[in-house]
Amino acid sequence: MRSLNAVPFDQDEVHATYDAEYANRFWRVLLQSDRIFKKFRARFVGKCSPVHFFWGAPDLAVTRFSGRVAPPHPGGVPNLPDRVAREAYSHEVSSCGFWPGGGPIAYPTYYSYAYPEPEGFAAAPIKPASGFYNTDLREFILPYDEVRTAHSPEDTFLNFLQTTYEAAADLAHWDRASLEGLRYL
Repeated sequence: MRSLNAVPFDQDEVHATYDAEYANRFWRVLLQSDRIFKKFRARFVGKCSPVHFFWGAPDLAVTRFSGRVAPPHPGGVPNLPDRVAREAYSHEVSSCGFWPGGGPIAYPTYYSYAYPEPEGFAAAPIKPASGFYNTDLREFILPYDEVRTAHSPEDTFLNFLQTTYEAAADLAHWDRASLEGLRYL
């Protein structure tokens, strides 16, 4: 989440440090996260965004769509014009991503949310147990360090993605059989 006092990149004279080691670490996290997001994305035959680096945050994200129209988004997202938010959330979504940290979450984390958020979503059981629902952000959070230090980081990450998606899709009554293809038939 960008600051309300965002400075365009080409005009930023304040944030001029560069640490090659940390830039490389960040790149490796994005690379591995991208690989797992693509594996998760491949399990879905409905409309789905590509895995993308979202310019507004910055975060790496992928979004699944139910195919049904959503109620108009109320807007009010910092640094995102309301018309863009309304277009982005014109249909029901289950979205997930990686956020490097800052603002309300000071550490790198994976997240998952639904729009519109179905009733009971915040209380839905998810895996792993270290994932939790953040009431301020209205999304599930899984700290990156929980994935990094897990016995099987890939399985831990995929479990988080799958169980949070299932919570959103089941509670909102998505047609999972058609959206996921033969997997559930």
